[in-house]
Amino acid sequence: MRTLVFDGRTGAAGDMICAALIAAGADPGVLSPVTDRLPVRYEVGETTKNGIRATTVDVLLDDDDGSGGSDGNGDGSDGDDDGHSHEHDHTHERSHDGSEHTHTHDGLEHAEGAGVHRSYPEVVALVESMDLPDSVESVALDAFERLGRAEASMHGTDLDETHFHEVGADDAIADVVGAALLLDDLDPERVVTTPVATGGGEVEMSHGVYPVPAPATTEIAAGADFSVVGGPIDRELLTPTGAAILAAVAEGADSLPDFDVDAAGYGAGDATFESHPNVLRVLVGEGGELDAEDRAHPHDHALVRDDIAVLETNLDDADPEVLGGLQETLKRAGARDVTVVPTTMKKSRPGHLVKVICKPDDAEAVAERLARETGTLGVRQSGASHRWIAERDFETAILSIDGDDYEVSVKVASTAEGDAYDVSAEYDDAAAVAEATGLPIRDVLRRAERAVRDRIGE
Repeated sequence: MRTLVFDGRTGAAGDMICAALIAAGADPGVLSPVTDRLPVRYEVGETTKNGIRATTVDVLLDDDDGSGGSDGNGDGSDGDDDGHSHEHDHTHERSHDGSEHTHTHDGLEHAEGAGVHRSYPEVVALVESMDLPDSVESVALDAFERLGRAEASMHGTDLDETHFHEVGADDAIADVVGAALLLDDLDPERVVTTPVATGGGEVEMSHGVYPVPAPATTEIAAGADFSVVGGPIDRELLTPTGAAILAAVAEGADSLPDFDVDAAGYGAGDATFESHPNVLRVLVGEGGELDAEDRAHPHDHALVRDDIAVLETNLDDADPEVLGGLQETLKRAGARDVTVVPTTMKKSRPGHLVKVICKPDDAEAVAERLARETGTLGVRQSGASHRWIAERDFETAILSIDGDDYEVSVKVASTAEGDAYDVSAEYDDAAAVAEATGLPIRDVLRRAERAVRDRIGE
């Protein structure tokens, strides 16, 4: 198994990820979809950090007057302040020592977050316009959705209303899409990251001084498969953009897997630290297969992650008719699933617990509809942030009964890799066939499910 491992002990930023992938063997030529669509160019170079030779990647805004540029090169794992743009003071420069800086390459000046700033829908439309391979587009959009949801969560806005600042600038888009293209060029079968260092201390943002990791990084890490660790120095080492890229592509591991290393690459950030090389290491090689325990609890997720909100309320005086109608009324408001559970309230009175699953962006609307329908005085949101769900497809079973053909829709549940593990015929279709033929409904259900099982080879 071709395995790629990010060594996260000194954090990660978008430019450092790109640089490390190039150093590990990815072809910079694959970045042309970005430079064809945006007025930027990538400058790949070399530097030395604490005795370690490392690759650098700068994204330069290739405009006519040379007045603005964009720099995806993180300040160390500090990063591409592309990542911190949506929360940091926009005058903050990535040196993180309080000083601002710009620098030039061949007459092109590049500075933090220069270029166009975009809303989340605008970023999505731009990425979709690049004519990327499906797998690359999926990774890039996944990373930007994680960035967008982090922004929306912090500021209490809807995802589609989220506006990126530096994260929506040309250099940041070049980092995210570039990382996806370079990773696709290396074509690993498995991508792993060890625990990622966040750094420590504090960082100054437009809304005040916050502890490291910054709020957006914290939000993204909460939904990622990998774990984070503090330190090893009091500087910001993991940016939101770096966290989002890793969350979109890598499974977490406690340590390096057992595999034969074929190539190693080091991607450097701008800053130089006294005792820690400011580099992100990438290792590529053969092996790293999941062992028996990992297969029982796979990190690559047999099911599909689905971000959700869970709403709950207790009712002690709801009419049965109201409870019976909640499925339809709440689903029209955005609920994905509604459960009503009989329970015992205070003073041993009978009551009901209503649990609703919905998308985070729909939670407020669903909570309001739940309150209006039931008269409850409060709806609480529980701590669940996501669920693991099957991929769901529908097959049509053709049943020949007494010379006539009947159609029954059958739901097929499968893993993210397409491994079907359950089939379930639709009850209403089966009931209609049973009424027309005189067969018991359960017989129709069994025939339809068996027909689909035989077809897909489950």
